[in-house]
Amino acid sequence: MRIAQVAPLYESVPPRYYGGTERVVSYLSDGLTKLGHDVTLFASAESRTAAKLVPSRDCAIRLDPNPLSSDVAAHLSMLQDVRRRIDEFDIIHFHTDVLHLPLFEHLASRTLTTLHGRLDLKDLGGAFERWHQFPLVSISEDQKLRLPNANWRGVVHHGLPPEVLGFEPTPGGGYLAFLGRISPEKRPDRAIEVARRSGLPLKIAAKVDRADQEYHRACIEPLLLGPGVEFIGEISEDQKSAFLGQAVALIFPIDWPEPFGLVMIESMACGTPVVAWPVGSVPEVVENGVTGRLVNTIGDAVDAVHEVAQYDRHLIRACFERRFSAQVMARSYEEIYLTLLDGQQMPLPLAGVAHGTEIGIRVPSVDVRPLADRP
Repeated sequence: MRIAQVAPLYESVPPRYYGGTERVVSYLSDGLTKLGHDVTLFASAESRTAAKLVPSRDCAIRLDPNPLSSDVAAHLSMLQDVRRRIDEFDIIHFHTDVLHLPLFEHLASRTLTTLHGRLDLKDLGGAFERWHQFPLVSISEDQKLRLPNANWRGVVHHGLPPEVLGFEPTPGGGYLAFLGRISPEKRPDRAIEVARRSGLPLKIAAKVDRADQEYHRACIEPLLLGPGVEFIGEISEDQKSAFLGQAVALIFPIDWPEPFGLVMIESMACGTPVVAWPVGSVPEVVENGVTGRLVNTIGDAVDAVHEVAQYDRHLIRACFERRFSAQVMARSYEEIYLTLLDGQQMPLPLAGVAHGTEIGIRVPSVDVRPLADRP
């Protein structure tokens, strides 16, 4: 299949530091390429990919040294580039939330949209009712519940290549890890309290968005003054194996309906168990008693920290490879693409896309047999 992957422009693909959606797009693009598909990635210019890269901006928006920029203008320009090349693709896979919906409504049957964010927001339901023709994928069963009447075509959990993060069978760091973002819903204050009550040090590797700077200053910085807590800041992909692999456990103390939580499977890839609050997608990701513990109170979390230190890290890694590898994710999306193409109808011509002319949309001839029956 000829597949276009359309990534957000906020981070490179993959991101240099923090970034979930763009990291997943990277793993998916490379995974589909390994399966033999012709993949084109629309992303920022510094992205690295096994697919064909179409640079849609000179650099990712978040790390752009120029403080004056328009993220809407950048994304609209990219989407217009995709429109001009629509006859080159059998499937266009969007990861751009809702921005593309009015621009591709005549081509909705040839698209798939993965929703990566929270869906319990005002106006989202109305948007997906207005543009109900767009096939959607959720990244967890819990996320899908927020928009029960949307045009869902499946649930695909995130995955990552097994070789990206190294497995550590015998951690020697003796600390707890918090990895992600400093914000009220991520509850780093809970992680700090769990660490102090358990008698283990805590290392925090996290970014602080501009919107959360006041929360960090007022609520988290005072907690860092006490003993046993080290704030590292953002870390790169290359630093994650050591950071997670040497930890006794990852603390995932969220207080919001997390759509997936990529850091949980990153931890599992290293063999490190997860201690997490069972909200959002967490119960779908963590196998309670195998890859981690689900807890409801600080006291439960303190007990769990000592329990999971005895877990079989080889088993945790095996569970990750079985459920959350990039290959599993790519195969799942491949099946959805084939289902969409099998039921596709010829869309109406879209006028004025390329130099004011009409583009004839070719319905591709694809092998829609089950994977097991194909050569």
